[in-house]
Amino acid sequence: MPSDRLTQGLLRHDLQSVAALVDRGERVLDLGCGDGDLLAYLIGAMDCTGTGVERDPGAVMAAIGRGVPLVELDLDTQLDEFGDDSFDVVVLSRTLQAVLRPKEVITQMRRIGRRLIVTMPNFGYWRHRLRLLSGRMPQSRDLPYTWYDTPNLHHTTLVTLEEFFDECGLDVERRIPLDGAGRRPRAGGRLLQHGANLLAGSAIYVLARRG
Repeated sequence: MPSDRLTQGLLRHDLQSVAALVDRGERVLDLGCGDGDLLAYLIGAMDCTGTGVERDPGAVMAAIGRGVPLVELDLDTQLDEFGDDSFDVVVLSRTLQAVLRPKEVITQMRRIGRRLIVTMPNFGYWRHRLRLLSGRMPQSRDLPYTWYDTPNLHHTTLVTLEEFFDECGLDVERRIPLDGAGRRPRAGGRLLQHGANLLAGSAIYVLARRG
């Protein structure tokens, strides 16, 4: 069992918010799990069972070193390795924009888990809009790469993203907008909720299968 990252406060701010959406003892599949921080916490502190999927060699070694169960699969083509309803929760954090076939990935997630948690950068964030108005490509904490050296293949606003979820047969149970630092703001939260497409740097979605 992982012995580190057992304190939620040690997680990245957005992962703290994701962890708070997972119930004790649930079965969790973390797609694009990175170095396993989230799963290490959920397994060690929340009595969850979990599996991570990752392909980056450095991240794979880090996750394995923490004792996080992990498989190396291609998210675009190999998620059919997992059975129907084999997990309670499927997490895809800051990864959807980097896969080749987002609709296929989301469709497979919908089949695998009864609840999905998806985090996505918001290309409609006001700072991005100002950068575009200045004639430059957006860069921020959520989109830190230069245009020629980025793993991100797809960009979307929250409005367009929610239309995509609807097209995939998913209902948005909850939307949690995050500020430019990846935090859930303590003050002005209502303003951020109502103006999320403009004011949120990213957002976490809790999704359920329609019907």
